[in-house]
Amino acid sequence: MTGFLRRHWLLLVLLAGGITLRVLVWLAYEPALLYIDSFRYLNNLDALRPTDLNPLGYTVVLKVLFAFGGLAFVQAVQHVLGVLLAVSLYALTLRYTSRRWIGALVAAPVLLDAYQLQIEALIMSEVWFQALLVGVLWALLGRAGHSEPSWWRAGLAGVLIGLAVITRTIGFTLVVPMVAYLVLAGGAWRSKAGWRRIGVRGAAGLLGVAAVLFPYSAYFYSQAGHWGLTGATGNVLYGRAASIADCSELPRNDAGLQLFCPDEPIEARQGIDYYTHYVYGNPEWPPQGLPDARTKEQLANQFAKEVFLNQPFDFAGSILRDFAKNFDPVKRTHHNDVPAERWHFQLTYPYYDIGDATLEEYNATTYAYDGVLPRADSDLAAFLRGYQLGGGYTWGPLLAVFALLGLLASAGVGRARRSGLRGAALLATGSGLIILLGAASFEFSWRYQIPALVLLPLGGALGLAAIIGARGDSPGAAKGRRPTLDDYPDDVDAEAVADFRQRYGNSPLTPLVVVIAAYNEAKGIGAVLRGMPTHCGDLPVSTLVVVDGATDNTAEVAGEAGAYVCVAKRNRGQGAALRLGYHLATECGARYIVTTDADGQYDNNEMPMLVKPLLDDTADFVTGSRRLGSYEHDSAVRWLGVRVFAWLASLLTLRKITDTSFGFRAMKAELATSVTLREPQYQSSELLLGVMARGARVLEVPMSMRLRNNGTSKKGRSLKYGANYARVMTGTWLREYVLRGGKRAGRAVRTS
Repeated sequence: MTGFLRRHWLLLVLLAGGITLRVLVWLAYEPALLYIDSFRYLNNLDALRPTDLNPLGYTVVLKVLFAFGGLAFVQAVQHVLGVLLAVSLYALTLRYTSRRWIGALVAAPVLLDAYQLQIEALIMSEVWFQALLVGVLWALLGRAGHSEPSWWRAGLAGVLIGLAVITRTIGFTLVVPMVAYLVLAGGAWRSKAGWRRIGVRGAAGLLGVAAVLFPYSAYFYSQAGHWGLTGATGNVLYGRAASIADCSELPRNDAGLQLFCPDEPIEARQGIDYYTHYVYGNPEWPPQGLPDARTKEQLANQFAKEVFLNQPFDFAGSILRDFAKNFDPVKRTHHNDVPAERWHFQLTYPYYDIGDATLEEYNATTYAYDGVLPRADSDLAAFLRGYQLGGGYTWGPLLAVFALLGLLASAGVGRARRSGLRGAALLATGSGLIILLGAASFEFSWRYQIPALVLLPLGGALGLAAIIGARGDSPGAAKGRRPTLDDYPDDVDAEAVADFRQRYGNSPLTPLVVVIAAYNEAKGIGAVLRGMPTHCGDLPVSTLVVVDGATDNTAEVAGEAGAYVCVAKRNRGQGAALRLGYHLATECGARYIVTTDADGQYDNNEMPMLVKPLLDDTADFVTGSRRLGSYEHDSAVRWLGVRVFAWLASLLTLRKITDTSFGFRAMKAELATSVTLREPQYQSSELLLGVMARGARVLEVPMSMRLRNNGTSKKGRSLKYGANYARVMTGTWLREYVLRGGKRAGRAVRTS
């Protein structure tokens, strides 16, 4: 516990501040804050009309919450949700970087921004919309280290986007960054096989969206007689068009369009909010009625279309100006915009105009749900207002910096090109920017900036980590368990193979290839390579060293010793390096593959005995066994572990196995590339159980094993290594034997 507190002290400080502020807000305004839209939600709880101005997502949430409490309870739940969002974003950030201060930077806006606190106190959908956005990020980015999302994660993200749309329709814009991420993630677009994977996960994502929106739209159809998602239709763009329309550009003989164009000169026009809600939204407008058979909605849509076609630059310019307001240093009310005061803490309980009986409606609503009248604690309200107006919010230029960092990383600036974070930064940053731009297309309000607080800081943090090289798997960074591997080839594999082919050509290797995975082995690998046999029987031997993101000169030493060298730019683990070596050797003409270590533990002069059963076609996979031969050991725990895991593997497969982790092995190339390999670090048992599950002929031969000739093991402490090794072995057995129906009986593992 002490170590946890020490590691995450900065988050804990921010949590203390964020929770304290939320308690003060909850006490300051009882039972909760109600805005104009709040009454629309509350008045639709029983009927659940999909044709109202707001979609039904939040209404359903309220219906569930009201089964447990009143408005005060809903406000409390929304404050708790805000805290959980901050913690979730912090945890997601730390999956991509070991810099905890970067994670705290992502969590701070959600925890401390006064506008966030105020929106949580309102009976409004914003915080639930934010939760769905964070859910989308977790669905696509939660498996850190995986350059490509799986189809089911893409489908889950699509479902969450669908739910976001029926919570706030602006969520539909998220389809664009989701599709872009699914196409670009992992560099799959570089190959024909990659495009097949893109097609599968892209289809899964879009089907996930449709799985929510189609039945919802069908329900809308059953109520309205036409397809749709919300009752907000023609007024959405009419307000924007009316504020900039040049009436002289409209057809003079179209009385309907001329009627919809405001009489005031453009410079004297009201704001978008006025034309949206008080002109078009007025059921008595136009007072003289419509001039022809077209409906009000049809005329509004046609009017907006004409203005856009006639004045495309004015239309786009007005949207971009509103979009840029999100990055102002001060949250002020711009000319003709929705007043910023609506989103400020008030000294007294705020009553927003909802008609002639506003006061009575507010009092009746709070009394019906909580048995109290609306009230504000003046002292707490004064403190909160002072905090908010005194700078207690996310500074607009800081959001711009976050967005810029995310975009620069997406473009591959600095170390970002090889960081593996470009897609993640693009998803978070692109989602934040497209939501802000989509909202600005209709109307600017500081309320519409709130969703960006969970997107742009994360995108900027990932961008910063990518540009400065602060990934969690960077050298010297704190590491936890490595994530499992994506399908071969991922982006690191593809780049390494392309570099290898550029230096050596397409088929430089012999039919027998020794594959060595090496990470910072410059001191010992030269001796290993100089002692490598040049022939095994009649076959010449090539040695392929896969350098796994080393920070020393392992690659240069290996090349000078005569090995072919493939360099993976990022350290992913021995399993990833060996898998890359298997595929590269096979693609370059190898028929047989031998694996050995770079630290001199194995006697390479024993290779002919290892390879002979393959050449005689009496085995498909040959592995050495220290228990059948001889070995030196310096750890009693590992001595015991070799025996325990051999017994466990024998029990799981019903075949006699004496050594599951011996690294000196020989196999047919097509077998090595046919096995599913996901483990980056504890791969020896995964490969062994994988080939056995395929019914391969497996042979154990006696071999010798020495202590390392240099350095220390990178496999971690014995107990930790053992726990992870057991996890991988049992997980592989479940995948290959239980789920895929591997051959648990049949050919036995033979010993020689």
